[in-house]
Amino acid sequence: MSSITVYSTALSAPCEQMKAWLTHHEYPFTVRDVMMDEEAGEVLESRNIRSTPVLQVGDQFVVGLDLMAMEQLLDGWSA
Repeated sequence: MSSITVYSTALSAPCEQMKAWLTHHEYPFTVRDVMMDEEAGEVLESRNIRSTPVLQVGDQFVVGLDLMAMEQLLDGWSA
């Protein structure tokens, strides 16, 4: 199945909430800090995404802390 990636920035409450939600629901994920990881910033920029947090599962993205969209995207996900 697809890997889960969170694009975040330091000291961002919504980013921390997204990571906490994923951890609470036991989803394994990778964090990419867009301020420290130039390639991560380029991934978002190439999709015209200019804010964090962003959840990526495969080639699908959820921008912002949208729990309903996150649940829908992860429905049926397995490692």
